[in-house]
Amino acid sequence: MKVLIPNIGSTSFKYRLLELPEIALSENAMPGDQAAGETVLAQGRVERIGQPGGECADCLSAIKKCLSEIAGPGKPLKSLSEIGAVGFKAVHTGPFNAPQIVDDALLAAMEEFSFMAPAHNPPYIAAMKAFGQELPGVPLIAVMEPFPYRFMDEASTTYAVPYAWRTEHGIRRYGFHGASHRSANERAQTLLGRKDLRHISCHLGGSSSVAAFKKGVAIDTSMGASPQSGLPQNNRVGDIDVFAVLHMMKKLGLGPDKMAKLLGTQSGLAGISGTSGDLRDLEEAAVKGSARARLALDVFVRAIRHFVGAYLLELGGLDVITFSGGIGENSAAIRAAVLKGMAPFGVELDDEKNAELKGEGEISTMRSLVKVWVIPANEESILARETVAVVKRSREEVAATR
Repeated sequence: MKVLIPNIGSTSFKYRLLELPEIALSENAMPGDQAAGETVLAQGRVERIGQPGGECADCLSAIKKCLSEIAGPGKPLKSLSEIGAVGFKAVHTGPFNAPQIVDDALLAAMEEFSFMAPAHNPPYIAAMKAFGQELPGVPLIAVMEPFPYRFMDEASTTYAVPYAWRTEHGIRRYGFHGASHRSANERAQTLLGRKDLRHISCHLGGSSSVAAFKKGVAIDTSMGASPQSGLPQNNRVGDIDVFAVLHMMKKLGLGPDKMAKLLGTQSGLAGISGTSGDLRDLEEAAVKGSARARLALDVFVRAIRHFVGAYLLELGGLDVITFSGGIGENSAAIRAAVLKGMAPFGVELDDEKNAELKGEGEISTMRSLVKVWVIPANEESILARETVAVVKRSREEVAATR
């Protein structure tokens, strides 16, 4: 089956067109085997959507550009009719957990939780509707970001607030970056040839989180009810005492919408530094002597180490740590800072390997009891496989009713 995977940002649009065999995902197979036969047919990106200098005025025009690039004479597809399904990364869908066909109820849930994920839900809702118009009859599949965390116990997902908030309003810890963490976990199992790993996955980028896996199952993650929680992000707050927020709302005379915008667009590493939240800019500024840039980096590293330490205890030991995402894959300095002083816990970083690595590779020493790997994020493969599984299951259900 040919599957199109769009990755939508507030001002960007990336896509990958994959061809996968229509196989059931086996619980007994080594995860890396499940991607056998996967072929990348096309990929591309559009940046600065709706901004000066951008080539597309809005998401719909970016989608049209994508479709024009993949179908036609001399292109990967003869026609758009060859697309078997479109798979979306659905960030916040509230009570909807398992991957499913996009329908009105799912879109309504995404609308309801848009306040929780303002940078993610609105553009994905618009894109789902646009693809529905451009590709009528093609199955649109939503793969929920919290899906890998469905086995976390209730104590791990419950906040200490009136319990009715959870049961009636869906206020609980959900976790995000599920596709990236899951792809890192499956790749780690393949690289180490084991399914019983105690694994800490660090997805570090413009948006960052840490997750813990035991025997392939996610048991904890740093993000909570919204993608603004957990680690400090590029320009999003991360964890903060809720009463500090309430205090500043009263002090500054801000309503919930204005405070949400401040916490979601003017905080994080950018808020600390007063300039940029981009790690490359912060590292350069810190070298030049900027105390606030250095503070932003230190706060970021401390938060990562906080969750790594907690998960080390929760897992009862550790077999592997992985780094993914733009920062995790490219910043040797951040990786070294996160792992500093962890030799007593069996983690020994090879400084030379760490400094020189490009792409995937091990950066721990030969004698390190805990392996450390850099694993490029591969969300598209996870999304495509789940998309194929949903379409296959839907076809089987329809056939069974005939």
